Amino acid sequence: MKIEKEELKKQIRDLIRRGYLQPSEVPNIDLYIEQVIQLLDRYLASYKRTDDEKTLTKTMVNNYTKNGLLPPPEKKRYNRDHIILLLLVYYMKSVLSISDIQALVDPLVRDYYQGREDDDTLMKVYETLYDLEKRQYFESQNSILKTLELSKRNTGDKDDEYLHNFVFLCLMGYDIFIKKKMMEHIIDDMQKEKEEKP
Repeated sequence: MKIEKEELKKQIRDLIRRGYLQPSEVPNIDLYIEQVIQLLDRYLASYKRTDDEKTLTKTMVNNYTKNGLLPPPEKKRYNRDHIILLLLVYYMKSVLSISDIQALVDPLVRDYYQGREDDDTLMKVYETLYDLEKRQYFESQNSILKTLELSKRNTGDKDDEYLHNFVFLCLMGYDIFIKKKMMEHIIDDMQKEKEEKP
């Protein structure tokens, strides 16, 4: 399969358009776990590689609660902050370990869950993230397209599709690896700072 620039742009655009729950679409009513799973599956299903892959299950949600990633539901009902947290965990779990996500989410839950600090709420945090991620689209697209050009330019004159694809995927993998390591480094620094506070 030959990777073409225009086709790649279309795939990036499709990936970025799908799977986002707009802030206005986050229900402002409490839902039972089955309703939460149905809601998120409707938005996240487009990211599944196979039909039998699960985006979210009752067991996952229960484990997230046991691990402290989610506050417990109130009377078996999940509020909009739970839904936002589940979305954040979904996106982060492909990059970070559960313990890293927990370290990242703990202060968020403590300070912003249901508006616990001043008037800041988790919804405001989500709205900010949503807006910034929409802007980040062009940066992501440009980065991927530059990586494609770099891989094609540096694989010689050979018309070897496999080699072009291999180099392109390795370069993208390296980019992800460096960003992941940077995220882990920042989380470790945040944890050290937290431990050093009296």
